[in-house]
Amino acid sequence: MKIELDEIDREIIKSLSEDANLSAGAIGRRLGLSQPAAWRRIKRIRDGGIFKERRVDLDLNQLGFGVTVLLGIKLGSKGRVALEEFERAVCAIPEVQTVQHVLGLYDYRVKIVARDISDFERILRRRIMTLPGAGNVESNVLLSEELRPGPL
Repeated sequence: MKIELDEIDREIIKSLSEDANLSAGAIGRRLGLSQPAAWRRIKRIRDGGIFKERRVDLDLNQLGFGVTVLLGIKLGSKGRVALEEFERAVCAIPEVQTVQHVLGLYDYRVKIVARDISDFERILRRRIMTLPGAGNVESNVLLSEELRPGPL
C-alpha cells in the first residue's frame, strides 16, 4: 500500500537520505516543525516502507579498496537453472558489491571492489571468469561516482 507524501514528507526523506543520523528535532528545526510532529512524520514514512533498510556507508578507499570496477557479463547459456547458479556463485564472491540482472547487451552488471588493478586482475581471472555460465565480460574502471538521493 502506497502512502501519500506531501512536500514536507519529501523534504524529510531528502534530509534523511543525505544524513540518516539526523534527529527528529534537527529535522523539525530545518522544516519549521516541532520535534514530536517531525517524529510522527518520520515514523509514518518508516512504517509505510519508504526506507528499505539502514546501512553504514563505508569509505572503501580508507579500507584499502582503491579500485572499483563495473562489469558487464553476458551468460553463455540462459535457462532458469543457469541464472540461479550464476547468481548464487557471483554473490558468494566477497569483493562483489552489487549484482544487477539487466536487459540489453549484457545479462548482468556487477560492481566489484579491489585493492588495486593487479588485485582486480586476480579476481577477474580466478573468480569472475570461472563463474558458471559466464561468457563475455566487459570491464569499466570507475573514475568517480556521484550519488543522488533519487527523484523526490
